Amino acid sequence: MKAAVVTFPGSNCDRDLAVAFERAGAEVVRVWHKDSALPEGTDIVGVPGGFSFGDYLRCGAIAAQSPIGVAVQAHAARGGYVLGICNGFQVLTEMRLLPGVLMRNAGLKFICKPVELEVATTDSAYTAGYAKGQRITVPVAHHDGNYTCDAETLARLQGEDRVAFRYAANPNGSMGDIAGILSDNRRVLGMMPHPERVVDPAHGGADGAALFASLIGNLALA
Repeated sequence: MKAAVVTFPGSNCDRDLAVAFERAGAEVVRVWHKDSALPEGTDIVGVPGGFSFGDYLRCGAIAAQSPIGVAVQAHAARGGYVLGICNGFQVLTEMRLLPGVLMRNAGLKFICKPVELEVATTDSAYTAGYAKGQRITVPVAHHDGNYTCDAETLARLQGEDRVAFRYAANPNGSMGDIAGILSDNRRVLGMMPHPERVVDPAHGGADGAALFASLIGNLALA
């Protein structure tokens, strides 16, 4: 399986994401934001965390207009997999690959700490390696992680079982305690917590490893 990890000016989790994919058995290719095409044979695109373009305008807004953004959108439109983490989640909402927006945290402060998540669905390649309702610990590091959408969108996400993860104790004010959501075809996942930072017990935990192992395993069987 081939994973393409995008780097924007200001990305700071791109290497972590590449390592997480590699540990799960994927071939990883690094992609620069000015590239106009993804590597041939790309199965999944990883959009990493950080502060793309310094979070000017809105978080992820400029990154969504980068040349590589067109290729990422086309990849998703073809049914390709896309994983956006933290700033990557913000980029995916700006690309309209996922609904809603990420607003300033309710407490108006940057949050950086481990949080407990509840696995809300196992009906996706990303979450199939967990048990429904399982609690996992994953770090967050964001200033604008407050997931917000209109009531109709929230009802649709919940009714279609597209909430991937929820916060056990909401740290940022997100509607419905949402920590991560899936696209309507369940192949695009955006989440604010950082599973790529917990794939090695030596780094303080490995609760994120199942996400990458499940994803790569399911793609290999597809």
